[in-house]
Amino acid sequence: MQTWSSVSVPRVPGTPCPLRLFDTATGQIRPTAPGATAGMYVCGITPYDATHLGHAATYLAFDLVYRLWLDAGHEVHYVQNVTDIDDPLIERAQRDQDDWVVLGLRETALFREDMEALRVLPPRELIGAVESMPQIVEVVGKLLVNGAAYRADDPEYPDIYFDHRATGRFGYESNYDAQTMATLFGERGGDPERPGKRHPLDALLWRMARDGEPSWESELGTGRPGWHIECSVIARERLGHAFDVQGGGSDLIFPHHEFSAAHAEALTGQHPFARHYTHAGMIGLNGEKMSKSKGNLVFVSRLRADGVDSAAVRVGLLAGHYRQDRSWTPQLLAEAQARLARWREAASLDAGPRADDTVRRLREHLADDLDTPAALAAVDAWAGEALTRSGTDRDAPELMTAAVDGLLGLRLRS
Repeated sequence: MQTWSSVSVPRVPGTPCPLRLFDTATGQIRPTAPGATAGMYVCGITPYDATHLGHAATYLAFDLVYRLWLDAGHEVHYVQNVTDIDDPLIERAQRDQDDWVVLGLRETALFREDMEALRVLPPRELIGAVESMPQIVEVVGKLLVNGAAYRADDPEYPDIYFDHRATGRFGYESNYDAQTMATLFGERGGDPERPGKRHPLDALLWRMARDGEPSWESELGTGRPGWHIECSVIARERLGHAFDVQGGGSDLIFPHHEFSAAHAEALTGQHPFARHYTHAGMIGLNGEKMSKSKGNLVFVSRLRADGVDSAAVRVGLLAGHYRQDRSWTPQLLAEAQARLARWREAASLDAGPRADDTVRRLREHLADDLDTPAALAAVDAWAGEALTRSGTDRDAPELMTAAVDGLLGLRLRS
């Protein structure tokens, strides 16, 4: 699957800082320790609707991870999936009397445009579930053979399920108790009341064909994959085991990331699947949870169509810490627009106050679990001094322009 166009990332003078990230599994901020090539897998979209600000905030967070690794001299092997076959996509296509393939292609193309507008560095590989079907079928077959998977006791639809107890470690990534798991499993795409399963928490690996649904012929029987297995297969195949970061929104902690890790660990016997499990908070609107059911989603494409500078959207989303649930408001956007204007005015000066210390603090804040509020405040302080007290360092505006672009992904000069 085609990814989107990249942007040039300027080299930032000074000394890089090693990145430390919060790890959901351990509940601690720990150093990332990649080798020459850092491996990162971030769960992508299910393309049945446009990119909303919750998606954007997640991909911006991991864009910063990418940039800090680049700043530290690492190559980055970044992989992202597209869930181009799943219940929500099929349901939306049926509702709108659309072809599910056409719908998926259309929304994926719009997603690429939104990511380019936000200057998000593209993954090296953007992989669809459909193109991964042979690998998914192979892995599900192996899980059946080693006893980690089984067929439901249902003569009509003997769907294949994963035994969540197969690894003996289930729950280590989310650290949720049994009641929380049971609640979230039902709310987030699980089927706890499905007859024929061994346990309500067991997750679907392969759904046998139903009338009117897309399906693929395979040795498992004609059908299609469940959700979690695609990310497990794509990440392991492209990055190997124990890659550096598996990321996504906090709503993916359970069941999605818990199961994708469990599938891979049951297949290989190796633990853990990823060295860091890192998750971004949710974005609300005017203090209320943003959701499709409430119809209050703010789409990146709509903001762009309304003439909003994508850089201001980026600034507004970076104004809050990536792990916090936070709200998008008209005031936040206005503040981001004013902030960006100040920065650009300061960067356009012929000279300014020395910027070396500001760049050092910018790096330190971002390396400390992506502390963007502190990082943006450091840029504010430099811009404020440049605009009110002037300065004599003719290299400072250029240095700040490179640092804000390279580390924060924001272009200050045309």
